[in-house]
Amino acid sequence: MRAHSLLTRRLLASTVPVALLLGLGAQPAHTDPLIGNVLNSYGLPGGVDTPTAEMLPDGTLGGTVSYTDRARRHNVVFQLHPRLTTALRYSRVEGINDHNNLGHIWDRSFDLRFQFIDEQGWRPAVSVGLQDFLGTGVYSGEYIVATKTITPNIRASIGIGWGTLAGKPRTIDTEDNGGKPNVDEWFSGSAKPFGSITWQVNDKLSLVAEYSHDRYLARYLRPNGTIDDVRQGDDEPDSKFNFGAYYTFNPSYQVGLYTLGGDTFGAQFSFALNPRNAPFPSGLEKGPAPVRPRPAPSADPDGWSGAWSADPTAQPAIQTALGKALKDEGQILESMALSSNRAEVRIRNTRYIQQAEAVGRTARLMTRALPPSVETLVITSNSEGMATSSVVLRRSDVERLENTEASRIAEAAQLVDAEPRPDGLVTTPDLFPRFRWKLAPYLELGVFDPQDPLRYELGAELKASYEIMPGLILSGTVRQRALGTMKQRGPGIPGQRGEHYTPEEYVSNPDYEYFNGVPRVRSDTRMYTGSDSPTIPELTLAWYAQPTRAVYTRVTVGLLERAYGGVSGEVLWKPANSPLAFGAEVNRVRKRDFEDVFGFRDYEVTTGHVSAYYEFAEGFTAQLDVGKYLAGDKGATFTLTREFANGWRVGAYATKTDLSDEEFGEGSFDKGITISIPVSWATGTPSRDRAGTTLRSLSRDGGAKVHVNGRLYDKVRDAQSVKLYQGWGSFWR
Repeated sequence: MRAHSLLTRRLLASTVPVALLLGLGAQPAHTDPLIGNVLNSYGLPGGVDTPTAEMLPDGTLGGTVSYTDRARRHNVVFQLHPRLTTALRYSRVEGINDHNNLGHIWDRSFDLRFQFIDEQGWRPAVSVGLQDFLGTGVYSGEYIVATKTITPNIRASIGIGWGTLAGKPRTIDTEDNGGKPNVDEWFSGSAKPFGSITWQVNDKLSLVAEYSHDRYLARYLRPNGTIDDVRQGDDEPDSKFNFGAYYTFNPSYQVGLYTLGGDTFGAQFSFALNPRNAPFPSGLEKGPAPVRPRPAPSADPDGWSGAWSADPTAQPAIQTALGKALKDEGQILESMALSSNRAEVRIRNTRYIQQAEAVGRTARLMTRALPPSVETLVITSNSEGMATSSVVLRRSDVERLENTEASRIAEAAQLVDAEPRPDGLVTTPDLFPRFRWKLAPYLELGVFDPQDPLRYELGAELKASYEIMPGLILSGTVRQRALGTMKQRGPGIPGQRGEHYTPEEYVSNPDYEYFNGVPRVRSDTRMYTGSDSPTIPELTLAWYAQPTRAVYTRVTVGLLERAYGGVSGEVLWKPANSPLAFGAEVNRVRKRDFEDVFGFRDYEVTTGHVSAYYEFAEGFTAQLDVGKYLAGDKGATFTLTREFANGWRVGAYATKTDLSDEEFGEGSFDKGITISIPVSWATGTPSRDRAGTTLRSLSRDGGAKVHVNGRLYDKVRDAQSVKLYQGWGSFWR
């Protein structure tokens, strides 16, 4: 019997990751995944505590705050794929003490759920899930659950769970750094059933009843070898039955009240933002100018003959008029080449999140500004002086297809690599040098510190750039703090968990800048915070160039980021019609002083990576970086990002280097989640500005990169095949 159990456990543990990978690459099923209406206290669709087989609408980004006297859970959930739900959790678990001796701990955890069978006819939807498989294991458990719609308003779920879900918490080694998946524990131990029923009373109210085995215990292996069972809260739940009521007062927001075992009451707030449901679905930008059909040849014989092209004043007049019209559309006409039957314009998009919208509006204006003999329209997208692609259109197709779906003009268009320096290109006068500046408030947040879980700093930020010539840009940022709880603090003292060097202690002894032989390249980040004097996070001179059609280069020198200054060089190969790209980057940097904005410390290092990028269907981009990091460690970073047609971007990354778990410290390896949302999605006003953040559990020294603004891949890809056609629906907008 034991051998059979071991075989089953290994089979489940090995097939779950394979199923997830195969599911991501599979074609969509004939039926949609089952969608849930209630988020449970762990942030995923479910009952009160227990999971269901339900999903969220594809691309949904949401969160929950759930509070009881047993735990306070803060969850971020993202529907990465129609059948794959992910959740990042930061929980205050009551009743458990650690080295901070606060009477609670702050615990980080991560979940995955995959719906591998959809609901159809008599068949229920079935999902498999991994709960808290990358944290310390307080909530660790696995499950297989089925959900069936009984009536239009009632759904029932039944599943089998392991670990916490079976009331058998996993043993946590207090000496373990955590942060790694404990595959050997997946689906291990005795399993027990759980279940829930959800009644959708009306469009607003849902009632939930569930049966749960969670005992709210944590099991710790102490250094002396003893195992302690620690209660989360005052006592064990009186009953295995939990009940909840959830009220949706807006399609995106929900509040809930629930009881655990009849003796513990809790409250919850949830939100779920779907990128396809913008507050202003149609946008607030003004409509584009209509296409102007050409007159009959008899009405304009000179225009159709092309004789106008012999007039030396013709192109300057046309270029001036078209440049003004494009400026009103948020485009900069950087240069233009014109002949009797062909016109090429090189534009810089400063307004629209989708390059296809900039291309479409430019095509319309070209039909209004060019003489009738010009049939071939070439719209080349420029970024920092680099020509990233050319869209070639026949003017007659633009005239013929204006009032049809965008896919038809996509079929008629041709996307090609742009020639870096073609003959006949005339630069628009008086564009350079170009000065831009922006003054705005800034908010900086710090999370995941057990002693100080949420820190903030608010102030004013001035950003300015001076473009000397195309591709040569001087830029910088100045910040002035106004208020906040972020304070300067040294890193942790070795052997004294929870204790930190004072700033004066840390600066006085250079030996403190190393831990286990590893330089503190990121773990002393808080030494750069809390200044009441103006700071300069960045001050650089960058030079972008394009040696050949598909090769781009960048050299950046100066104060690259708040902690490092130096020189960064990069080269990228990215053909316009290829989903594949390769790049390489080398940085020679020195650590900046903690107080003097122009001063430096002694630590200096050369870092570098070779990178491969691949763009898949449905907006997924994979990136692999292999090389040397700031602490001198060598390894690789894998990043998976999904971007939607309206510009929403959510990704996750993981870095593993040759540092051991002990050298890296708590967390074992670097990992995190990135979120970037276009400002235009929320405001409806067209803009290329974004609001984003990176959520990482800890600032550690292993796997740390230099933060360099303006890396080539993001500069180039907007106007190239996968990304351009993903947003092609905006061409006629």
